[in-house]
Parts: sequence; structure tokens; C-alpha cells
Amino acid sequence: MKIFRVLNNNAVSIIGENEREQIVCGPGIAFQKKKGDEIDETKINKKFVIQNDAMNQKFQQLLADIPLKHIEVADDIISYAKTHIGKRLNESLIISLTDHIYTSLRRFQEGIELKNALIWDIKRFYKDEFDVGLEALAIIEKQFNVRLPKDEAAFIANHIVNAELDSSVDDISEMTKLMQEISNIVKYFFKIELNEESVYHYRFITHIKFFAQRVLTKSQYGEEGDGLLQILEIKYPNAFQCVKRIETYIASHYNYQVSDEEKSYLIIHIERLVYKNT
Repeated sequence: MKIFRVLNNNAVSIIGENEREQIVCGPGIAFQKKKGDEIDETKINKKFVIQNDAMNQKFQQLLADIPLKHIEVADDIISYAKTHIGKRLNESLIISLTDHIYTSLRRFQEGIELKNALIWDIKRFYKDEFDVGLEALAIIEKQFNVRLPKDEAAFIANHIVNAELDSSVDDISEMTKLMQEISNIVKYFFKIELNEESVYHYRFITHIKFFAQRVLTKSQYGEEGDGLLQILEIKYPNAFQCVKRIETYIASHYNYQVSDEEKSYLIIHIERLVYKNT
């Protein structure tokens, strides 16, 4: 295995399968090495394959600026997140999460503690991601002997949520605000408090998370006119009227037209949420 580019003493790039550049890391793997030299493969403990060329360049710059240990910790957290959440995560997460861990630890050492104003909403709407954030704090503490505050778990959860989405939402607080607005419409329409521990609430929140993303990025979901909405209007009239209220609110506040298929999914989730709210 020959070096294509030396990034630092602990990281090099190689040309791997399909003639794509790959990053391999390990303590001292590139010490006194140069391009074209063979590397000791027994020293490799991490390998990164980033398909997007622009992201690959950013990652290489990150390796030049941030100690390898922070990248390894971020990778361990991502591995845990993939297992715990079971969703595809954008490959850019290794960059944003590494940078966040590095800057968070530096802030902590300087006595600067950031409060996350959305921590309670994040715990509510992104429970799985917040759980990953808590586990991340434990991983960070084990590796750096520093216990970061719970607010950092919420910040890490934000990075996980961003990595789950197919396209970028610049401000997670906006997405969370919209989710809260939709949830409130349901509560006030049916005059109930929702059981946030139920599986139906979990499924509802998961759906409106991606629905909110589509609203904010002005992207549509599904096709129009398969007739399902007309059937659901008759079968679940209350949920249908609730969705009409959501549709009106989103049209006036976000200038977004909700598709019939999206309305159908919302009706089904709201019907289950409300009438199995135990």
C-alpha cells in the first residue's frame, strides 16, 4: 500500500478501489514517509472513504488542523449512532462532528459553557438523536477525561439530525419550531395532551421531522391524485379537518403547498396518534 499524499504523521491518503482516494490513519503511520513510500498496514486503525470530492478535501484539511484522536472519537460516535438509530447518515457528519468536539473541548478548557436554548425541544422531538448525544458525552469523557454538560448532547444531536436529512436545512431551530407548531395544532384541535412516550407519538414526530424539512427546503413528496385522500376524508373526518388546518397554516406562514399524498400520510399518523393516545 503506497502513499499518495502525506496529510500528517498519523494520516495519509492512498488510491484505493475504483481509483478513488482514501484516507488511512494510525499512530506514526507517515513518520518520515513521503509520497510513493510503502506504509505499515499493521498501523492502520481507521480508514475513511469519502465519495464527495469537495467533502474529501475538507476532511483532509481537518486532518491537518485537528489531532487524530478527535477524529477517531467522532468516528466512534458515528458508528454508535448508525447502530442505535439505524438510519443512513451523510458522510459530511465526520467533518462537522469532529470540528464540534474539538471546539467544545477547547471552550470547556477555557471555562466557556454554551447553553442550548432548544435542549428540551431536542429531547422531545429527537429522542434517539439526543440519546446518541448522551452516549457521545460518555465516549468523550472516556477518551479525554472531560465531562461536557448535557447541552452539548443536544448540540451533537443537531449534527446527527442534519446528517439524517437528504438535503441541508441551515437552521435546525427553524425545523424544530415548525414541528412544535404542527404538534400544537393537533393538540389544540383535539383538545388533548399527547402521550409522548407512545410508539404512535414517536412515529408521528419522525414523520413531521422530515415533513418540516421538505417545507423549509420547498421540496415536494409524492404524487397527486391517487384517490387515497378522498377515502381518508370520509373514513377519518376529524383527522382530515386537522390536516386542513395544518395545510392552511403552512400555506400562509411558509408559502408551501402540501401535496395530497403528504396530507394522506399526515391524516393516518394523526388518526393513530390521537385515538391511540394512551
